[in-house]
Amino acid sequence: MPPTGRRERNKQEKLDRITAAARELFAERGVDEVTTQEIAEKADIGAGTLFLYAKSKGELLLLVQNSMYAEALAVGTSAAARSSDVLEAVMAIVRQVVQCNRKQVDNGRTYLREIVFGDPEEPHHRDALVLTVQTEEAIAEVLRRDAEISAGAATLAHIVSAIMFVSMAATINSARPVDEVVREIEDQVRVLLRR
Repeated sequence: MPPTGRRERNKQEKLDRITAAARELFAERGVDEVTTQEIAEKADIGAGTLFLYAKSKGELLLLVQNSMYAEALAVGTSAAARSSDVLEAVMAIVRQVVQCNRKQVDNGRTYLREIVFGDPEEPHHRDALVLTVQTEEAIAEVLRRDAEISAGAATLAHIVSAIMFVSMAATINSARPVDEVVREIEDQVRVLLRR
């Protein structure tokens, strides 16, 4: 791989500062209580520069949450690989995604809304959509272990994903702890898989 030029290193360094500033401020106060100006100031860049990296606060949230989601998916997929029970393996993936999404519940719910209603032409939105596809692929891979459901694994994974996202986004679940949300999802997945 050729060495990265100064311009590219500077761009990456700014992106890293923006991501760190947004992550910290969103975690402290929630996405709705933070302004893009505050993020720019914390990242030590101009507001105009900020918008070169993310065109809206929603895009900034996608940027922050995507990195955490990718990490959670990797941890969940690794845990799933160590489990021989299909339901347990699926739930290993689901649990990590739910925990990631609920570190700051309002941010997590806003993130889900951005995924569904955001502009798919924006790069951070595209990245979020890719993560949802990767989640379904990881779940489908687990489901293919069971010969009885292997043929429908992709469709079942899509349904599991829908169950997970609706459970995380539901207003009725906004105050519920992670374990209760995971248990609700598991109960539905168990019925789906007839376990």
